[in-house]
Amino acid sequence: MVDTKIVNCYYCVMKNLTITIDEKLARWVRVSAAEQDMSMSRYIADLLHRRMMNAQEYESAMKSNLSREPMLISSRKPYPKRSEIHDR
Repeated sequence: MVDTKIVNCYYCVMKNLTITIDEKLARWVRVSAAEQDMSMSRYIADLLHRRMMNAQEYESAMKSNLSREPMLISSRKPYPKRSEIHDR
């Protein structure tokens, strides 16, 4: 069987990183990586990359939300419709 995985990396600088983890965690990572047919290094790198992307997406969404004009809600007026609040 031919491995058809292709990694698009025109110019990548990879850094080596040494971490210390307990045996229980190391065993879990080994099993999880094997289930994904990955090395432990690739598995941990992917976990960290997804975490970074989630943090960046959260930051972007927060900035977008905070840049919107505040909406005042008065107890004497009916509440705004959901579509008005969420730009739908």
